[in-house]
Amino acid sequence: MTAELINEIFLGAAALFVVLAILMFYRVVAGPTTQDRLLAVNVLGTNTVVILALLAAGLDEPWFLDIALIYALLNFLMAIAISKFTVERGGVL
Repeated sequence: MTAELINEIFLGAAALFVVLAILMFYRVVAGPTTQDRLLAVNVLGTNTVVILALLAAGLDEPWFLDIALIYALLNFLMAIAISKFTVERGGVL
């Protein structure tokens, strides 16, 4: 396999994840419960990290990985903060 073909595969996979992110956005808007919406937002954040990593590999731009790592850390902190505020008193947190 040539390098161009591998880069096209990475870019195609990134495009597929973008389509999946658009479909997941429906769950953010129409989720029946708050927990569904929070989980969908967390999945969107993880999906964004995967897209950035695939773009870094497909475009040979390593700085996309730096952005992906920062976004992953922010996504983790957001998930912790939101779950802390949504858990009822006496809950896990």
